[in-house]
Amino acid sequence: MGYRILIADDEPEIRELFRLYLEKDGYEVLEAGDGLQVLKILKTEKIDLLLLDIMMPGLDGFAVLRQVRKENNIPVLILSARDTDADKILGLDLGADDYLTKPINPLEAVARVNSNIRRFYALGSHGGGKDVHVLEIRDLKLDLDECSLYRGGEEIVLTSVEYRLMRLFLENPGKVFTKEQIFRAGWNCEYMEDDNNVMVCISKLRAKLSDDANHYIRTIRGLGYRFEKA
Repeated sequence: MGYRILIADDEPEIRELFRLYLEKDGYEVLEAGDGLQVLKILKTEKIDLLLLDIMMPGLDGFAVLRQVRKENNIPVLILSARDTDADKILGLDLGADDYLTKPINPLEAVARVNSNIRRFYALGSHGGGKDVHVLEIRDLKLDLDECSLYRGGEEIVLTSVEYRLMRLFLENPGKVFTKEQIFRAGWNCEYMEDDNNVMVCISKLRAKLSDDANHYIRTIRGLGYRFEKA
């Protein structure tokens, strides 16, 4: 596969277990035992996905995630024994792509890794079997090879969730998406009733795109959101 996975957990046994399963599936694996080591590795190594434990010494997983999202949009999967709704919502709100609760079957973890790698890095494909590498609507260009968004030639830094939402919108301009459809596309998990992550993410995405909140993404009252074609 050629993808590099960083496993961040303060328990060596857990790192070793997931390393065995991930390497068996073709991934190259690096390890970190604390939050500061995670940040150091991300600055010096090319990492394609981060498996991040929350309860680590020095700098906990939430603090690490905040730092990562300031300059990196790689997929981040939280791996934690903390399974409260508040922890899950916080993790997703900070930019995590998935939340795995310990104990978890390593085979399921590998499946989640495969799913997120595929969703984030795989090329889009449209009718006729022709690969599409760039999506362009108005003055926006989404490069599917680089997983990067540009407006008028200037890059707009996105989190991995924001990238997936922009891909959803640019592949379907003018189509109205419900909050549930947007949540499934962005977070790759079941929608939680009364969840405000979609609203928060759309708000942040709008702020990055334009000073006018409705310039690109319009709220369709009672239905959801639509990307404006013109």
